Amino acid sequence: MTSIDDVLIEITPQVLLKAYACGIFPMAESAEDNALYWIEPERRGVLPLDRVHVPKRLARTIRGGGFDVKIDHDFEGVIEGCAAPRSGRRSTWINGRIRSLYRDLFALGHCHTVEVWQDGEMTGGLYGVHLGRAFFGESMFSKARDASKIALIYLVARLKYGGFTLLDTQFVTGHLARFGAIEVSRPEFQRYLEAALPGGVTHGSISSSAPGAGSAGGGASAAAGGASAAGASAASGEASFSLLAEDAGAEAVLQLVSQTSNTGCSTA
Repeated sequence: MTSIDDVLIEITPQVLLKAYACGIFPMAESAEDNALYWIEPERRGVLPLDRVHVPKRLARTIRGGGFDVKIDHDFEGVIEGCAAPRSGRRSTWINGRIRSLYRDLFALGHCHTVEVWQDGEMTGGLYGVHLGRAFFGESMFSKARDASKIALIYLVARLKYGGFTLLDTQFVTGHLARFGAIEVSRPEFQRYLEAALPGGVTHGSISSSAPGAGSAGGGASAAAGGASAAGASAASGEASFSLLAEDAGAEAVLQLVSQTSNTGCSTA
């Protein structure tokens, strides 16, 4: 772990993107500590997009509705929620420099949020970085039961529909393991990452699921159109975070997440 302050470079959004492309990400010791540190874990957390598990109770909650999912609507609210103290954690690694850097990435279109709203209030969400066909999950929060879990499921549907091949979770927590997150070695992660970046080869991806089930209405024709667009996006080396309609229905989202593939790289 190397302090960014120990390296004679200015940390900018462009430098940060280059770090992600190398498999490195920044963290701070606490919100009060202004220093940042480069992190490159020996064992990396990933959530294989073709083997995501949706607990039955959560699926019922999603089908039951009572919430709205918004995309890139309130970055400040999401990062504030992620940085807030929570049960079992009094400090956060999100300091002022982290907020500023990811705010800049958001303005550049390389950082995205998935937000869960209930009765006009954001009750949960997550944010992460988009580069090529990879999405690097940074943090999530929840102020209501299942809100962050709903955000995660809607994220996975969006990534699959948009032609992404890698969902990096950095580490594996008990929470993420329930959805199918696994650990891979650093060399293994690098192979998946290289395949997901522009110019990478698709056979090295951690998931080769072909997106294509459901849009807002979940119809077969709309699904086929989405699959073609996502396939073209993936072939070009750049996935699309905005391809799936923001008002995609619950059944379409769950169908997308449950799709599996028998081709490509296996993580078993």
